[in-house]
Amino acid sequence: MGKEKIHINIVVIGHVDSGKSTSTGHLIYKCGGIDKRTIEKFEKEATEMGKGSFKYAWVLDKLKAERERGITIDISLWKFETAKYYVTIIDAPGHRDFIKNMITGTSQADCAVLVVAAGTGEFEAGISKNGQTREHALLAYTLGVKQMIVAVNKMDTTEPPYSEGRFDEIKTEVSAFIKKTGYNPATVAFVPISGWHGDNMVEATAKMPWYKGWTIERKEGNASGKTLLEALDAIYPPSRPTEKPLRLPLQDIYKIGGIGTVPVGRVETGILKPNMVVNFAPSNIQVEVKSIEMHHEALEEALPGDNVGFNIRGVSVKDLKRGFVTSDIKNDPAQETASFVAQVIVLNHPGQISAGYAPVLDCHTAHIACKFAELLEKVDRRSGKTIEDAPKFVKTGEAAMVKMVPSKPMCVEKFSEYPPLGRFAVRDMRQTVAVGVIKDVEKKAPVAAKGGKAAPAAAGVCFNSSSISSSLNLRGVFDDLPGDNTRIQIDLIEPYSKMVESNNNEVDSELSPIDNNESNFDSSESDNNQVT
Repeated sequence: MGKEKIHINIVVIGHVDSGKSTSTGHLIYKCGGIDKRTIEKFEKEATEMGKGSFKYAWVLDKLKAERERGITIDISLWKFETAKYYVTIIDAPGHRDFIKNMITGTSQADCAVLVVAAGTGEFEAGISKNGQTREHALLAYTLGVKQMIVAVNKMDTTEPPYSEGRFDEIKTEVSAFIKKTGYNPATVAFVPISGWHGDNMVEATAKMPWYKGWTIERKEGNASGKTLLEALDAIYPPSRPTEKPLRLPLQDIYKIGGIGTVPVGRVETGILKPNMVVNFAPSNIQVEVKSIEMHHEALEEALPGDNVGFNIRGVSVKDLKRGFVTSDIKNDPAQETASFVAQVIVLNHPGQISAGYAPVLDCHTAHIACKFAELLEKVDRRSGKTIEDAPKFVKTGEAAMVKMVPSKPMCVEKFSEYPPLGRFAVRDMRQTVAVGVIKDVEKKAPVAAKGGKAAPAAAGVCFNSSSISSSLNLRGVFDDLPGDNTRIQIDLIEPYSKMVESNNNEVDSELSPIDNNESNFDSSESDNNQVT
């Protein structure tokens, strides 16, 4: 694949049975991510099982099976190339992990492709209060995915087939709800497709002569086209935070025969290089990086967005854990968190949340119980004005500033400095009960580094910012972020206010605890894995 091309990540979202897997599998096939022979093999297997229409969806099912087998994964099934970009599908369409992964930021997409089914009754089911279409779109926007493409799928099943009227009806309704969510419909390409037949996927179809194409208008420049592939090429290229200090949360740690200890994770900010001496927070272990690999190829450097494994020596797999954060000891090294102040919005809690509540927080790859130590103030979720100082409780639909204390050693960061490490989900009763953004972090004074190396100097415990009170207003809290963070700025207030109102306080109750196992190695032994 052309190295001069920019790497972008897309996530495919939408209601169950909207055709996400089939559309995505067909797109990967058409763009050379998988060969014709393999598709024919899938078709034969699917037909033998009485599921001949699932041959493209099986591209992704095959991927899932390979991931479960571990180190033999063929990552090429995920990747394809457009005229302009090198594209990775970062979430398996239809996978329930989408919501929890998006919330914790482990799958930060540059663009969401929202698939809606055009069939009679299907669109209505997805867009209903109990459907996933609205929730997925809302979460995508709120959690930082600011670009969207809408694929109106199954156009071959409308009455009559490939109906212009049905497309226009769906476009009007989807435009209205994504506008409420936060997207500007003028910047969104609406593409009528058939994920099964391939209409308007890669090449313009002759079956919809009425369709003149999509156009998008935005300050970065306008674009137009007819196909889904062209819409992907019109994605505005993301800005990668390479200039920031290194932050790489660990997803897994492995012991590989003949090589040594290999931590695995995604570079969120900064650059990881061989021979760099890194620190693992919160344990303050310091060690030299010997080598870095991605997709079985050695790297001279790993950039934001890269999922990599890196070889270190002198450290046991038992000394490192999922949720530890890797940083450069010479450039703002990460430290253990004593406590943090966050703005929290309660999405769905059956009762009241008071000081002392200690649910599990999912922040980057960490999964740790944190206590609501102090409710600092309750605020109006629309105006951001203080409603009540030191409230006794908060309940569904309310927003508050909260001081939180981890129950175990943990490393988090301010959202304004390291966005992927500064937002979290509050999980309880097998569902997401609240979401939050970290405004300030109180860090513990570092202890002596393991191995005798001096730890970075610190003047005891202190808050990063000069004043907590200056950041308590929820309105416009992200206005002062640097321009290079535009893609991941989020406005928690309005979208979640609408979610609470329109969904009658209902959120997905089937969500299971986070499992951030995204590595290419066999993870059958949890945090400490041995591969020989």
